[in-house]
Amino acid sequence: HVQLVESGGGLVQAGGSLRLSCVASGPTFSNYVMGWFRQAPGKERERVAVISWSGESTYYADSVKGRFTISRDNAKNTVYLQMNSLKPEDTAVYYCVADGGYKFPPTTFGAWGQGTQVTVSP
Repeated sequence: HVQLVESGGGLVQAGGSLRLSCVASGPTFSNYVMGWFRQAPGKERERVAVISWSGESTYYADSVKGRFTISRDNAKNTVYLQMNSLKPEDTAVYYCVADGGYKFPPTTFGAWGQGTQVTVSP
């Protein structure tokens, strides 16, 4: 099954930018819908962005629309999350996810990365 490793998290001031990357290993990357979730302390997990198999379709949570962009490079087995105009409320652990089904967007995701911390200071 697919394995996911995130990178790119860190500490940034409000208004700044970060780009998260997630490299997948295992079965054919282009067979997977990819996405990002996040979870802040004391809050429910939130689906942030999802991208279809070849990148032609995307989904964004209302809270990040216009600020975050999800993209993928199937030749590099990598999905990205470009985060601009960051706010303190974006502080969370961000998880890369993958689903090998046929529905977009998926109801559930079968594979999860270990997470990367994003902290936005006021």
